[in-house]
Amino acid sequence: MKKVLKTIAIAASLTTIIAGCSSKSSSSSSEGGKVTLSLYSTVTNESDQKTLTDVINKFEKENPNIDIKYNYPADKYEGVLRVKMAANDMPDLFDTHGWAQKRYGNYVEDLSDMDWVKDLDPNLDPILKDAKGKVYAYPLNQAKDGITYNKTLLEKYGIKPPTTFDEFMTALETIKKKSKGEVTPLWFYGSDKSSFGQYFDQFLTPLFVTKSNPDSEKQLSEGNINWSDYTFLTEKLKEMQDKGLLNEDVLTAQVQQMTDLMAQNKIGFIIGGGMLGPSVEELNPKVKLGIIPMPVIHKGDDPVWIGGERHTLAVWKDSKHKKEAKKFIEFISQPEIVKEIAEGTSLPAGLTNTDAKNYYSGDYEKFKDVQVQPYFDRLYLPSGMWDVLGGTAQELLSGKMTPKEVSKKVGEEFDRLNKQKK
Repeated sequence: MKKVLKTIAIAASLTTIIAGCSSKSSSSSSEGGKVTLSLYSTVTNESDQKTLTDVINKFEKENPNIDIKYNYPADKYEGVLRVKMAANDMPDLFDTHGWAQKRYGNYVEDLSDMDWVKDLDPNLDPILKDAKGKVYAYPLNQAKDGITYNKTLLEKYGIKPPTTFDEFMTALETIKKKSKGEVTPLWFYGSDKSSFGQYFDQFLTPLFVTKSNPDSEKQLSEGNINWSDYTFLTEKLKEMQDKGLLNEDVLTAQVQQMTDLMAQNKIGFIIGGGMLGPSVEELNPKVKLGIIPMPVIHKGDDPVWIGGERHTLAVWKDSKHKKEAKKFIEFISQPEIVKEIAEGTSLPAGLTNTDAKNYYSGDYEKFKDVQVQPYFDRLYLPSGMWDVLGGTAQELLSGKMTPKEVSKKVGEEFDRLNKQKK
């Protein structure tokens, strides 16, 4: 699926591939009474990797009879895990990255008998638990994605963080006007189609899940999506480009540029980008960022966070060393370790047994009563649609497709991929 974007040298963030610590297969092993567990994770940036590796080292020190060989395959993760699923040779511990039930449900051990389950954040119940009470994975942290904004710039220009899409458009236009075009109001690293996928996926929820239609979630779960309504988002994105509200190099810009530009006060807003704050602070402490829930599209609706699981660890149900794998999960569910991971990854903790602080803690506290909605594609779209959302956006902004043609194409791909799934 996709993996939505994070910290420290965000450049290295989504581009650096760290092969991991071992060339062994994913299967666990046991030599001389010592158990070796394999662990695969989607953590990509150096800060997150260091945090997880430090925790692994602490565990191994306390449990000298257990070795954990970890792998961080970055953008190769999905491909690697698909091959391992096909071969039924899964890692002992692995990240479900948003697909705990849909994709990996038949491969994971039920963790419902573990002590930490009582402390699971209720926001994660729909993601990590099913109706029968099975618990699919342990949450290292959780996503609360919205729109990241340059707090320093907005205060300078007297702009209040938007709560509606109309206010969002006005804020973008105000930034362009008051900066005399020196600041990019909304910035995308569009050389990577996932940058646009993030825009569409995060706005799909306020577009389609609305109070004006109480049955909207039921209809969506049944596959009833009116893709002509999607044109609202495609038209708005094209309007932003036509009005000069996007970066001129929107189709060639790369993620490596984002942190530097934000630290130079050259960017107003970024969709998602929740992990950007600490990176920017390191480069320029004078630039402060904030994060807000998704603005509403329909009158009478409330803003929502887009999120759910970010990084998790599931136990392979056929692992030869489930006992040792669960022992590691027990270790990381201790309050002090929960806090260390949450703060080290600058994300809210997945458990409620600690008080972790991170760069955006003030914003999360301010909007603590805002509902967290799972990523739209995780709930309502077939596998493969993330690429469609991003790829058609590139076609739109390159002038190869009109907004309505994009909506038609996305609807056709939705139907095609749904049929493949059946």
